[in-house]
Amino acid sequence: MGAADAADDARGVRINDVTGSAVVIGSNNQVSNTVGPAAKDEGHERLLQAVLQLKDDLGRLIETPEIAALRDELDSTEGEIRRTGEADPSRFAGLRRLLQDAAAGVGALASAVAVGQALAALGG
Repeated sequence: MGAADAADDARGVRINDVTGSAVVIGSNNQVSNTVGPAAKDEGHERLLQAVLQLKDDLGRLIETPEIAALRDELDSTEGEIRRTGEADPSRFAGLRRLLQDAAAGVGALASAVAVGQALAALGG
């Protein structure tokens, strides 16, 4: 094997990390990376980011019925914002109630405070 052959063998594609993207390799392949609508306004974007952070933080807590209910509502709120760009204001009171119900578990989480603040800014 000559030097040119060794160089050909060493060539290739390396992908170490891909985030927020879609990749396809090979011929005749197709890739789709669909992202829902952006949040309708800055207030809903803040709420979405706060919801995502709180969902992440809830994973560090011991699961209780109150935390499970809160997580379900956060999932629904995230889905609604991603689908429509906003959360229906009728959802805010329920989300605030679930935050209060889970206060013993989430009271020390800054992300829970951020969700409450985002709700207040949206009039909820």
